[in-house]
Amino acid sequence: MTFELPDTYIDGMDRKILAVLLSNGRISYTDLAKEIGLSRVAVQARINALIEEGVIERFTAVINPDKIGITVSAFFNVEVEPQYLQQVAGALSDQPGITSLYHMTGPSKLHMHGLFQNNQEMELFLKEKLYTLQGIMSVDCQVLITRYKSRMGMRL
Repeated sequence: MTFELPDTYIDGMDRKILAVLLSNGRISYTDLAKEIGLSRVAVQARINALIEEGVIERFTAVINPDKIGITVSAFFNVEVEPQYLQQVAGALSDQPGITSLYHMTGPSKLHMHGLFQNNQEMELFLKEKLYTLQGIMSVDCQVLITRYKSRMGMRL
């Protein structure tokens, strides 16, 4: 068995660029270039290549939910009949309060995270959006008490 590199290979300089962008996505090309020792043009070309290759999916702001009145953060494990898995995943991914949605190991399990203004909004989501989907077998919900660490993206 031979090991092949993935289609997208990033080198040490790309990793430096990504590490800086993870800590400050708003840094200018000029400041980033100074920090890692490349020209602004080289940094811009590398970032554009990383975007084109799909390594960088998007640039976004990370908003603290508490600061904008979103008080309920909940994690859900949803068991779905296998033939409805894609249909349910598609419907849930369209819900604005759902921040992440994953198919996990186990018997057709979906794991998702949602943010809601309050318990009433979460209850409305459950009753009107989740429980009404065809193929839902069970739902386990856990509400977050304290957030100690939250990280967007990945570790390099």
